[in-house]
Amino acid sequence: MKYIIAIIRPEKLDDVKEALREIDVSRMTVTEVQGYGRQRGYLDEVLGVDKGIRFVRKIKLEIAVNDEFLEPTINTLLKVARSEDGRIGDGKIFVLPLEDVIRIRTGERGREAI
Repeated sequence: MKYIIAIIRPEKLDDVKEALREIDVSRMTVTEVQGYGRQRGYLDEVLGVDKGIRFVRKIKLEIAVNDEFLEPTINTLLKVARSEDGRIGDGKIFVLPLEDVIRIRTGERGREAI
């Protein structure tokens, strides 16, 4: 089992959600987040005075998958979340091992709980 964290552009969320549903990945947690990476955020100036760096709004997807869904999920994210010209700020995908999953309602564990 794997735990995927994907940081994507907000305008890509609906397309990503639909594309993941097409490959039978429909369980995810979505969070609005802020941060910056290579693009260094936005400089915030008020009346010519530097007020520091503004964070960039992003969407964080958290998806638990069984191993056979890992590559299809990654490939779908790469295909759909990437901008047409591959711009800085398209996002990142993190893949972590997932030791266990427990469904609270039934007590199921592991693959069946996903």
